[in-house]
Amino acid sequence: MENINNSYFDGYYKDIWRTLIPAELTVKEADFMLQFFKLQPGHSVLDLMCGYGRHAIALAKMGIFVTAVDNLPDYINEINDTVEKENLPVKTIQEDVIHFHTTDIFDLTICMGNSLNFFNAADTVSLLSAVATKLMEKGQILINSWSLAEIAIKSFTANSWATIDGMKILNSSKYLFQPTRIESESVFIAPDGTTETKTAIDYIYSAAEMESMLNQAGFALKEIYSIPGRKRFTLGDQRAYIVAEKI
Repeated sequence: MENINNSYFDGYYKDIWRTLIPAELTVKEADFMLQFFKLQPGHSVLDLMCGYGRHAIALAKMGIFVTAVDNLPDYINEINDTVEKENLPVKTIQEDVIHFHTTDIFDLTICMGNSLNFFNAADTVSLLSAVATKLMEKGQILINSWSLAEIAIKSFTANSWATIDGMKILNSSKYLFQPTRIESESVFIAPDGTTETKTAIDYIYSAAEMESMLNQAGFALKEIYSIPGRKRFTLGDQRAYIVAEKI
């Protein structure tokens, strides 16, 4: 089979999260943000690694001002198209989140979809420290992860496969240490037999390590939920919603 990089794969990668993450989950998460953090029209939210803007758009439709940051132009362009069509209060920034800069101050920062686990410990503390400077007094951060050690150790699978929208996906993963991480290789096989391989690293932190990094960055951990605002995180849960407040 031939290894290629073409528009078929580009379009698939752009839409994969829509298939993997149900729209109902986004609605529930956005409703949680609105109620738990007492967001009102006119409040401001920083959405880091916003992807295609599922939370940014949902919050903006509630009257919240959102700054959405992502390094991928396809995502930012898609958000901009929606914002223009629907006249929504969203500002987009296409930049690596480690290096992006803004003078705006926010009520809440969100980092969803396991995206914080893309960074090693030093970069995570650096990013969280930068976030703290962009939050108002007692501002908060919400981090969604499914790579806490308490989740990853139990759910880790070395090899798996799936078929999504006609695309076969073969996954091979290794659980490694120093630093603790999962390195994955995914082979995407299109219906016509063409393939493309993607690699990824998810750094694995325990709940205690996450709290330590938040403390170093100027935050106090408030709670970890498995169902936002309703159920506290316990072993065996598949998702974590980490809430911390600027000290």
